[in-house]
Amino acid sequence: MTTSEIMSGKELILKTLRHEKTNAIPWVPFAGVHAGKLKGYDAIEVLKDEDKLFESLLEVNEVYDPDGQPIVFDLQIEAEILGCELMWLPNTPPSVASHPLATNPEITGKLPEATDGRLPMILNVMRRMKKAVGDHTALYGLTCGPFTLASHLRGTEIFMDMFRNKEYVLELLEYTKNINIRMAELFIDAGMDVIAIVDPLVSQISPRHFKQFLSAPYTEIFDYIRAKNIASSFFVCGDATKSIEVMCETNPDNISVDENVDIVKAKEITDRFNISIGGNIPLTTRMLLGTQQDNMKFTIDLMDSISHDNWILSPGCDMPYDTPIENTVGVLQAVRQPDQTRKMLENYHEAEYDLDSVIIPDYANLEKPLVEVFTLDSETCAACTYMWNTAKRVVGEMNGTADIIEYRFTKKENVARVMKMGIKNLPSIVINGELKYSSIIPNPAELRSEIEKLIK
Repeated sequence: MTTSEIMSGKELILKTLRHEKTNAIPWVPFAGVHAGKLKGYDAIEVLKDEDKLFESLLEVNEVYDPDGQPIVFDLQIEAEILGCELMWLPNTPPSVASHPLATNPEITGKLPEATDGRLPMILNVMRRMKKAVGDHTALYGLTCGPFTLASHLRGTEIFMDMFRNKEYVLELLEYTKNINIRMAELFIDAGMDVIAIVDPLVSQISPRHFKQFLSAPYTEIFDYIRAKNIASSFFVCGDATKSIEVMCETNPDNISVDENVDIVKAKEITDRFNISIGGNIPLTTRMLLGTQQDNMKFTIDLMDSISHDNWILSPGCDMPYDTPIENTVGVLQAVRQPDQTRKMLENYHEAEYDLDSVIIPDYANLEKPLVEVFTLDSETCAACTYMWNTAKRVVGEMNGTADIIEYRFTKKENVARVMKMGIKNLPSIVINGELKYSSIIPNPAELRSEIEKLIK
């Protein structure tokens, strides 16, 4: 490679988002609260303390050599400003514990200001990171997407509203769209190169509902960002396979997906629209629970299966806090030195899971229906949170006539259970051994009806 062909990571990211040919694969580790792990800070410290966040982000930049890097991966920033109470834990971003529009549905129209909530701290860190690494690293500003933010404000009632009160949902999404535009404005002013709209719950609705409620707001958001001459990304979690095409129609510069999506097939769709795609190293089976070699092998196999244009290599979503540092370094090794990595993997053997140790309930002889909710982690994954809360609420209202349990994919024994039961996508709900809902949040009345059919 000649000197003229060498480009910074930032240039590599921006060229990819402009759909230009490049001679390398861009790499973006989505190290949210995991950034704190590198410096010995917990999630609460890194999301509330400006200096600790800045120090942690510099460490990510040094250790993981990213081409692009998010400043904060916390989908509750806007919700907190708008009156949602948060529940804080030491190894995950906070989760929403209350929904102000659930009891009083009146929409205030309040938009975030630079002085609200944790925004002064976050905007300061953005400016500091821009000065420190912004010449060679593309910086990402992440904001909670309109549908997930509407769910934070309204709670699980929004899924009923989509059938019973469509005009209200449209009004609420118009409001949350305006919040996204305001957040984009603040982040752009603070120096962000890429604005990512992160909307996990998009995977939980049908393409028809997406077109009905979200196509217009998203198109307007991405038009606004493009008019500012800034790149955009549409980030969705869960099995969004069915909605990739309607997402493309809103015209983002990039779509990022997690391991629930076959990225090779999804890229065939995004390529038709000339939109770049990002992803999708598995968060749990590889990054959290795998070995360094597991991560190197997955990365090499992914690189060998997908065309390198219009693609950004990244984890499927926000990296778990306890992701071993050596696993992420293994991904970095693979993307930077693939030939050397292939030689290192010549004697590689994938770790096996003990499926025989998994005890499956005797579903036919249960005293009462058993609802099993399989999640990535209901404390960190928004789609998982709302599916778990919906199921827990329905079962709780049935006065002990049904049982419920959550299996989190962050535990190795639960990975084995998912494999043994043949569950393909998360989150999912199984009732008495039968998969009923895969990566879609059920209508509470429908879920109750399904459970009641099995009451003896």
